[in-house]
Amino acid sequence: MKDRLRTYTPHLFASVFGLSLLMGMGGYMIYEGQSAEITVIEMEGAPNDIVFIADPHLKSGNLAFMHSVAEEINALNASVVLIGGDFITGDDDDLAYQQVWAEIDAPVYAVLGNHDYNAGVHGLNGPAKMLAMQEADLSVEGYDVSMLQDDPLIDWGLAEDVTAALEGAGVHVMKNEYELLNLGGTELMLVGVDDAWAGKSDPPEVPETDAFTIYMIHEPGARADWDADIILSGHLHGGQFSAPGLDLIKELGIVDLQGFCSGGETPCFITRGIGSSSMIEQDLRFDVPPEIVVINPSVPIDGADVVQP
Repeated sequence: MKDRLRTYTPHLFASVFGLSLLMGMGGYMIYEGQSAEITVIEMEGAPNDIVFIADPHLKSGNLAFMHSVAEEINALNASVVLIGGDFITGDDDDLAYQQVWAEIDAPVYAVLGNHDYNAGVHGLNGPAKMLAMQEADLSVEGYDVSMLQDDPLIDWGLAEDVTAALEGAGVHVMKNEYELLNLGGTELMLVGVDDAWAGKSDPPEVPETDAFTIYMIHEPGARADWDADIILSGHLHGGQFSAPGLDLIKELGIVDLQGFCSGGETPCFITRGIGSSSMIEQDLRFDVPPEIVVINPSVPIDGADVVQP
């Protein structure tokens, strides 16, 4: 009997230790999923205090966190708030949660993401969308992603319901539109491009101006080299879970998951997003914390990561 105990005890200790480590890791991932960091983009000519977030994926498990995000945005004295899509995760989400955006004091502009259309969110449907994107024309002159509309799982009614909920919360939803804004005496040409995975991206003809120009589109891989000062996107959550080799993949130009993209003439910034599409009620992240982006803050932000194109 003692021999058996000596045999099993190390395995028991290992199992208990492994289970404790797993539980601790899960707790940390939940904690990190609700701990936003601020990234500052410094760009000459841009208006001050533009705040950009994406991928809130609102659900009961992160609603309190999103209320705190709204409070933090207000504390940043945002001149305008831009949200880059994926307001929901699934088609059964409670759209009443979108009222959280009514708490933001600044004007809010947004584009929809693929989850808001139920496009590419089921099983192998996501990889299928990435393959379909290879047929898209991403040139400025002939831009065309309409072939991605050929998907029976896309829910056009859901997108309209999400749009209505957002507009009810005071959010200006841009579907291939532009608007010229005056932010503290500096002009901003804001262009909102609808979702590409739903095949709805159809960039508008934008008049020439001297205004600082931002294009906003959910999927960074669907951008063109538009005549803009910067393109803002989300979608990828920064990978959501960091792993060895991810930095090398970016450095080699294989894929961009966050930050400024390595390809294209027009600078494109991919935010890590503020939520995640976890299939549980809690957002899970590891070494890829949620991100609030501020362009040209008028007051220095302690602890912020400062980047430039």
